[in-house]
Amino acid sequence: MGLSAGIVGLPNVGKSTIFNALTSGKAQSANYPFCTIEPNTGIVPVPDPRLNRIFKYIGSEKILPAMIEIVDIAGLVKGASKGEGLGNQFLGNIRLVDAILHVVRCFEDGDVVHVDGNVNPIRDVETIETELMLADLDALEKRLKRIGKMPDADSKAEAAAIRKAVEYLNEGTWLSDDLFTELEREALRSLFLLSRKKVLYIANVHEDDLAGEHPHVAALKEYASKSNAGMVLISGKIESELADLDLDERMEMLGDLGLEEPGLNALARETYRLLGLQSYFTAGPKEIRAWTIRVGAKAPEAAGVIHSDFEKGFIRAEVYTLEDLETNKTEAEIKNKGLLRQEGKEYVVADGDIVHFKFNV
Repeated sequence: MGLSAGIVGLPNVGKSTIFNALTSGKAQSANYPFCTIEPNTGIVPVPDPRLNRIFKYIGSEKILPAMIEIVDIAGLVKGASKGEGLGNQFLGNIRLVDAILHVVRCFEDGDVVHVDGNVNPIRDVETIETELMLADLDALEKRLKRIGKMPDADSKAEAAAIRKAVEYLNEGTWLSDDLFTELEREALRSLFLLSRKKVLYIANVHEDDLAGEHPHVAALKEYASKSNAGMVLISGKIESELADLDLDERMEMLGDLGLEEPGLNALARETYRLLGLQSYFTAGPKEIRAWTIRVGAKAPEAAGVIHSDFEKGFIRAEVYTLEDLETNKTEAEIKNKGLLRQEGKEYVVADGDIVHFKFNV
């Protein structure tokens, strides 16, 4: 679907380390500010155990998970909205993504330089978010000057929405969707405001604190809760070590750490959810595949993700559930028992549906 999330944060909080582990990429990572200049981009699979559950009953040549695009954006600093630390360039990169993954350092280590001299997660978060809001204020005020006196109804509606957004930003309030009407949200959409993007906080913890017991983690969790934002715990150091191991060694290390899966798996799933996405599946002898759709998508839209012709010539969707498959073992038996549902154009595809589409070319 072309949706992406950008990893942001202060310099030296572990953004590039986490990005590399997440994407098996080669983004530059070093113990000094601004080691990342140009944004690095990677396509990340979304781990989904349901794919292997389907494979148990429908043998296939390959399994293809859903994918999301992750962008590693260079570290921001106080004053970024005024161009400090190449801030204008970096802020421009953030405008292009659909959601923000905000890496926050939640560990103490005298060997890792902090740009402000000491670790304080809430101060660090507020530094980044203040710069994003200041950049939006500047953009909104410039836009308002251009359209403020235009007489047409669309310009007047946009100007009213902008004034409302400016008022909230001057109060230090993040521009969440619930603050605006649908018409106001539509008027603001084309401005790609930084402070309207959904946020997931990534608490980068010490390798000895995987349970997140440090007070820094508790402080960030409380902040995220008040902001109605999500949070995941990640040890960038451990995830980077896991990424360099083969599967057997990785599973052994996870067992030694008392973990069922890498923390990055949870991060990928939470990012997917943050973007308002879900998966449905197609399954056959050639491939079992997770297809990405927005939550609330109807059957023709879901079909169009496979090919535009599927949407244009949509006739119906044949749908069953994973639970149907696990109970009845084969698609044939599902059909015999009348459990293969025939759904039309108004059907809202559910997360985890297994679907066959019928269409005319």
